[in-house]
Amino acid sequence: MFTGIVEEIGKIRNIRKGGKSVSLIVECKNILEGTMKGDSISVNGVCLTVTAMSGNSFEADVMPETVRATNLIYLKPGDSVNLERALSPSGRFGGHIVSGHIDGTGTIQEIKREDNAIWFTISARNEIMKYVIHKGSVAVDGISLTVQYADAKVFKIALIPHTRDYTTLPGRKAGYCVNIECDIIGKYIEKLMNCTGKENKGGISLEYLLENGF
Repeated sequence: MFTGIVEEIGKIRNIRKGGKSVSLIVECKNILEGTMKGDSISVNGVCLTVTAMSGNSFEADVMPETVRATNLIYLKPGDSVNLERALSPSGRFGGHIVSGHIDGTGTIQEIKREDNAIWFTISARNEIMKYVIHKGSVAVDGISLTVQYADAKVFKIALIPHTRDYTTLPGRKAGYCVNIECDIIGKYIEKLMNCTGKENKGGISLEYLLENGF
């Protein structure tokens, strides 16, 4: 599990492409402290497993489904990526619950400055937008952000100076493809509301909750 608080900006050193898969070598520094082979690292919000390490880089395999669902396929050697290690039990929960399992991608439509903030307007498919709510949380390229506006087609986020200085998003332009992970809590609620189990064939309703002591 991750929090969406980016620890370091890494750089793609090399990419090896298979038939439908990809292997990434990511150059970094601080992120490797305490990291071991088999650990999880979020790369642009995608949870990847460390398969090999050197003094200042790690390698990770990207399976075909992850290639299809994320923007990792567009990376090139020299590109910058957001990195975060999995949350340790003693760590501070500064962002929100981020699994590293991307829901899909969106497209930056507009970038505007307002005083010390940078506003991004991002469009996404309906399957993603239905989970994006005003003042809720969303992870964009692995960055935990607050939704400042949302309708059926786009949502808006605003970066404070710290996020601007320590993530890759300010370097992106309109038309850029970003990874999006919606708040997992909403997905679980939807699943429970639509459950068709033996005990509750009609799904969860107010009557069902009252009858069961809620």
